[in-house]
Amino acid sequence: MATRSPAAWISLLLALALALSARAAEEAPAAAAAEGEAVLTLDVDTFDEAVAKHPFIVVEFYAPWCGHCKALAPEYEKAAQSLSKHDPPIVLAKVDANEDKNRPLATKYEVQGFPTLKIFRNQGKNIQEYKGPREAEGIVEYLKKQVGPASKEIKSPEDAASLIDDKKIYIVGVFTEFSGTEFTNFMEVAEKLRSDYDFGHTLHANHLPRGDAAVERPLVRLLKPFDELVVDSKDFDIAALEKFIDASSTPRVVTFDKNPDNHPYLLKFFQSSAPKAMLFVNFSTGPFDSFKSTYAAAAEEFKDKELKFLIGDIEAAQGAFQYFGLKEEQAPLILIQDGDSKKSLSLFLRSTTSLLRWLWLTASTMWCSSLAKMFLSSSMPPGVDTARSWPLSWRRQPPHLKVMRKSWLPRWMPPQMTCPVSSTSRATQPCTL
Repeated sequence: MATRSPAAWISLLLALALALSARAAEEAPAAAAAEGEAVLTLDVDTFDEAVAKHPFIVVEFYAPWCGHCKALAPEYEKAAQSLSKHDPPIVLAKVDANEDKNRPLATKYEVQGFPTLKIFRNQGKNIQEYKGPREAEGIVEYLKKQVGPASKEIKSPEDAASLIDDKKIYIVGVFTEFSGTEFTNFMEVAEKLRSDYDFGHTLHANHLPRGDAAVERPLVRLLKPFDELVVDSKDFDIAALEKFIDASSTPRVVTFDKNPDNHPYLLKFFQSSAPKAMLFVNFSTGPFDSFKSTYAAAAEEFKDKELKFLIGDIEAAQGAFQYFGLKEEQAPLILIQDGDSKKSLSLFLRSTTSLLRWLWLTASTMWCSSLAKMFLSSSMPPGVDTARSWPLSWRRQPPHLKVMRKSWLPRWMPPQMTCPVSSTSRATQPCTL
């Protein structure tokens, strides 16, 4: 048998090692961070494997040309390095969604802008939007909360003081015991909405900083830094709980200005499919206070309806003005928009009296079945149209009950709208609010 030289053996071993490594790469393509990076780089080939491997993973969908993505990158990397030391480690990853082969991932996970961050829990069974800060320290703090329990037990007033921030919304379930349908439903909603809100649960309402301590349990208490500060609900149906939280967690009148604290409420306002009333005024001029107080009173009257209210500073709301085709010199003005059709009516205001009169008429119409059908099926194109004066007899009606004759409609409808008038046009249509 021929003997091999040492050089030949070395060559054989190197060839074998290369072959084995190539085969391993083919059989199990794995996600890996670039050298010196804590953030995993994923693509369409490694994505599912990475999500299945980690019970909790955050994925950034980015585009190389995106300025916001470039600004986030160093903060995201710092956070990844810090969170890699967490027990258990919290994994941060990224996908170049601009690359052709990765675009199906962006479509699958409804990525509509860059950067978009998604939290994948339980091997991808539960997917939520990341709604936390974009700087390293904030990312770390936010994700440490997210990886823990969805709701934390409050055993004492000291626990409540450490968990409840007076400047944020906090939702607490108050129970007689931590079992049963009510508790199970509460925890399910907490898990589903944990990226939006902080949750807690307790056996004692007197541990909480606000609200009646002698309430009958179980109940859900929502603490907030605006309006009535605390509101309770006893309906533990999952859909009802979600609706209660959604309705109670937005100010009755959302403020559109340059204050970043208001931005989350603005986002919820414009994402809502409910009808919207938007008052635009100059915050720095005298009439602002008068309009603000009158508008707040109107919002209080409509609090049991789905109508959402916003007051916007014309300086901060330039984008909204452009979207609706409005001009700054037209302010103060109020605009009401149907949530589904996106059709709008606006009125250029001379006084707070005209504000209330027009708001009652237009909003009332939306809850009046036959008139609403006329409004929504009219030929008015999407955009803004100026309303005319209202019938005097309407103005004299008490606010809780409005009756409009169908024959009045052509008088106040904008010229672009058409009103189908039937043989019963003189019948009256009640609109109870």
